[in-house]
Parts: sequence; structure tokens; C-alpha cells
Amino acid sequence: MPRSAEPFAWPTLGLIGAVHAIWIASLFLPAAIAIPFLAAVIALYASLQHEVIHGHPFRNQALNVALVWPAYTLVVPYLRFRDTHIAHHQDAVLTDPYDDPESNYLAPEVWERLPPLARRVLTLNNTLLGRILIGPIVGTTVFLWWEVKRLRQKEPGIAEGWLAHLPPLGLTVLAVALSPLPFWAYAIGVYAALSILRIRTYLEHRAHEHCASRTVIIEDRGLLAFLFLNNNFHVVHHMHPEVPWYRLPALYRSSPDRYLRRNQGYRYGSYADIFRRYLLRAKDPVSHPLSGK
Repeated sequence: MPRSAEPFAWPTLGLIGAVHAIWIASLFLPAAIAIPFLAAVIALYASLQHEVIHGHPFRNQALNVALVWPAYTLVVPYLRFRDTHIAHHQDAVLTDPYDDPESNYLAPEVWERLPPLARRVLTLNNTLLGRILIGPIVGTTVFLWWEVKRLRQKEPGIAEGWLAHLPPLGLTVLAVALSPLPFWAYAIGVYAALSILRIRTYLEHRAHEHCASRTVIIEDRGLLAFLFLNNNFHVVHHMHPEVPWYRLPALYRSSPDRYLRRNQGYRYGSYADIFRRYLLRAKDPVSHPLSGK
């Protein structure tokens, strides 16, 4: 059912409320317990921010944004997440190292110019284990580098996005500072959450000549699928970005052949399958294999 047919996405609203409550409660737990709770709840919060970008839970987008105003992830301003993600949804440029802000590939000419150490780091980052261990550092560094470059070029929306990030960031840091939880424990929780999110983005798109065949289906209904709000049914989401997260599995089950024909069988049975295949082995090259063709 399209979002427009529903007055509001009540499961999303309820989940947002639960996430805020668990986040607050985690600040009062012992560090060893708080860290895994924060890792899960902050990863889920980022997935809820993604739902808001696509117009949930209410039809009033200003109200939606207010629900995910706190900067629990610290490093990614919501408005910049919104703008880059909307640009990412231009399927014709998916995986393009210049035009897709969420691409994990580099242009071949950029790869060729990198020093050996940088190549080794990025090659490690292309294994699933590397993406989990160093992916947040690599991804955040690249993101900030591009943000500074765009800011210097006075690209519209960059400065505004970062300025709007300062109040929620300040309040988030203040809340942690006033809580019993040490800030180092909160920082570890944030890093772990970003690591979890790297599992989702690890292979959700591939380089392929046909743009419709670049987006994955992962038929998983476990904990990771929940933390990602069913974004593992990724080709379904790209085809129906207005559909809320809790309707994606049924939409896929209603016509799996349709979606698998569209992405030419780019499918995995579960995240366990992905871990078995790619924990220590890179699925893709860092250099975009079709760039320039």
C-alpha cells in the first residue's frame, strides 16, 4: 500500500518513540551493557531517519523531521544525509563514483593516483570484516573530505546543513555529558552502530551495465533486517520509495520473480550467507569496473 493511502505510518511512529526511550535509558546503564544497546539503537535510529527522508510517518514533513532531530550518530547531519540520499535515488547514476554520493567505488583514474598505503587500506575496506572494523573511519573521512570540498566551492545547502546540525549535536553531547555514562563509552557505541550500518551498505549496489540490475535483494528477516528496517529488500525500496519499511517484505513476496527479473537475480538468501562469502574476501574491486565504458 503506498504511503499516501495511510493517514500515518503508526509502526514507524511507535518505533521512533521506543528508540528515543531506549537511547535515554542506555545512558544510565553500566558501560559494558550500554555499548551494545547504543550500537543497536543508534543503527536503528539511522534507519528511521532514512524513513523520514522518504516521508514517514506523517504527511507533514516538518513534523517528521522534528521526530528525528537529535544527532545521535554525531557525525552525519540529517540535512546532508537527506540531500545525498535523494541524489543517490537517481537510479541512472547508481554506483557512479562521481554522481552517486553513496557509491563505494572510486574512479579508475583516482585509484591509479593513490599511494600504496591508501590502496591497501581501501582494499581491506572492501572485505566485509574491513568494512566493519575500519569502514566508519574510511567512510566518515571520505564524506568529510567531500563536504569540505563542496563547502569551499560554495555548493548550495552544505553550510546550511552543517549549521543546522550544531544545535542537535550540542544537545546530544550535553545529554551524554550530564549522564552517568562516560563519553568514551558513548563514542564506542556510535562507532559500533556505524559498523553495523556498513553491513547494510556493503553490497546493496553493484556495478552493472543496466541501472535496473544494480540493486540487491537479501531475503533476510532476522535482527539485521530489523535494524535496517527491511532495506535489505533494496530493489523493492528503490522501485517504491514511498512504501513504509514494514510493507516491503510482503510487497516482495507478492511478486518475487518481478523484482529478481529486474535486478537480474542479484540476490542473497541471508546476511549469514554474505558473511560466509565475503568476511575475508572482497566482493568488488575498489576501482569502478565499468567507469568510462
